[in-house]
Amino acid sequence: MLTNLENSKIAIIGLGYVGLPLATAFAEKFKTVGYDIDPKRVDELQKGHDRTLEVEDDQLQAVLVKTSLELEDKGKGLLITDAILPISSANIYIVTVPTPTDKHNRPVLTPMLKASEAIGKILKKGDVVIYESTVYPGVTEEECIPVLEKVSGLKFNEDFFAGYSPERINPGDKEHTVTKILKVTSGSTPEVAEYVDQLYKAVITAGTHKASCIKVAEAAKVIENSQRDINIAFVNELSKIFNLLGIDTQEVLEAAGTKWNFLPFRPGLVGGHCIGVDPFYLAQKAQEVGYHPEIILAGRRLNDSMGKHVATEVIKLMMRKDLKVIDSKVLILGFTFKEDCPDVRNTRVIDIYNELKSFDMDVCVYDPWADPAEVKHEYGVDVINGGAKPDLADYSAVILAVAHKEFKSWPIQASSECVVFDVKSVLEKDKVDARL
Repeated sequence: MLTNLENSKIAIIGLGYVGLPLATAFAEKFKTVGYDIDPKRVDELQKGHDRTLEVEDDQLQAVLVKTSLELEDKGKGLLITDAILPISSANIYIVTVPTPTDKHNRPVLTPMLKASEAIGKILKKGDVVIYESTVYPGVTEEECIPVLEKVSGLKFNEDFFAGYSPERINPGDKEHTVTKILKVTSGSTPEVAEYVDQLYKAVITAGTHKASCIKVAEAAKVIENSQRDINIAFVNELSKIFNLLGIDTQEVLEAAGTKWNFLPFRPGLVGGHCIGVDPFYLAQKAQEVGYHPEIILAGRRLNDSMGKHVATEVIKLMMRKDLKVIDSKVLILGFTFKEDCPDVRNTRVIDIYNELKSFDMDVCVYDPWADPAEVKHEYGVDVINGGAKPDLADYSAVILAVAHKEFKSWPIQASSECVVFDVKSVLEKDKVDARL
């Protein structure tokens, strides 16, 4: 038996870029517990600060409570914890853990399965488990539900129920926040689907779209980013072609963009936790059922080649200016996967860095947004993000890799002694040697 909506107590499993904004939104109307296994992350959130900058400190602090008793007394709010006990009284569990790929680009479901195990230990009759993590169609019912049944000893769609509502977080975007993006919902039975839909409608001001089943909702999410990946791959390929023809790609796109139905995609590096990862989930499932997805994988290969392409073009430009390559100093501006955001997950700037290093070049990376400790841990790269700005005159090449607002005002200028490559095409054309 499902609980009444007004009696819902929600537990959010995973407090990263997706989970924390969602938990904060629910906490404004429901009793909400945010659970994460990282004690450092839990400690900072309990103190009212989000290092991902997805939730403003004052917004987080406005909903925080310190104890379970305070949460019950208020009837709403957000309790942050790394302990299982505070979430055991919840009746709605929402899983927002990462779904990465391994070094062979194969889906890694371990975080979802571990979260399912943890929930299974405290699952009760009438509870609903909703997954938000991006997956291929079938993961919720074929991979996660069996874990919940095995660990809990309860029977699916009799004792407990499930839903899937794919996340649509856009890191760093302060306009399209979680409550302002229309939400796709689904449930394991028609009654549960309606319940899940109403639950999200209570906090998502943009509204919801109730899918016919969980697999449809899963598929809808994974093709959103696959579509963007393929479209970006197309303009990246155009960029390579036009470069060989001596044509400015941005000018071509501006001209083509005057047609009302031309899609405004731009070439660039494709990183982050979604666009550069999700297509591999769909490709994996397609191959399992005997279909080789040619366009999806071709798009992935092309987009993953862009970092090396940029580095190669920079080296060519240096050679044309008769600048030394080996031991030359090169400055990369930006390391995060997108502008004005601290997120370094799956950043493809690392491909530029690695290719330049393979030519024994002295590469310096400056990024005012990236956390140096995180970058060092994840990529083994030393990033400067404070102190005096680099002196551009010290470098034989400058690569604007990420369009942080700060960089747009820098006096970056190509010269006979310095190559400037604008990956994001945000600098004036006469100030750079090349751009994508």
